[in-house]
Amino acid sequence: MIVVNIAGLGLILLIVWWFWLYKAKEVELVDGAINVVVENGTYQPSRIKLAAGESATLQFLRKDSNPCAGTVLFPDLEISEELPIDTVKTITLPTLTEGEYEFNCQMKMYRGTLLVE
Repeated sequence: MIVVNIAGLGLILLIVWWFWLYKAKEVELVDGAINVVVENGTYQPSRIKLAAGESATLQFLRKDSNPCAGTVLFPDLEISEELPIDTVKTITLPTLTEGEYEFNCQMKMYRGTLLVE
């Protein structure tokens, strides 16, 4: 019984870490564009660092056939784009002020963040 309780507590801690505490490594935008791969339930990279006041281009390549991966939303920017499978979709972002901007699928299962500094 103690083993079951310890295993359950460990699983709870893993879930808390994964959904609320884990921060993916930041990738900095180079030459105004970056490739984002949509695969296995994630955006890779999922944390993208941008310079404030400069436009940026994100090139999404969807390899995941899950219907949830079919749309990417940037709620704060009012951008919604369909992502075809195995085709690069280019999304040009407007110049942004400093802050964090979320992007996600329509069900928020796939999540990412733009870090503008």
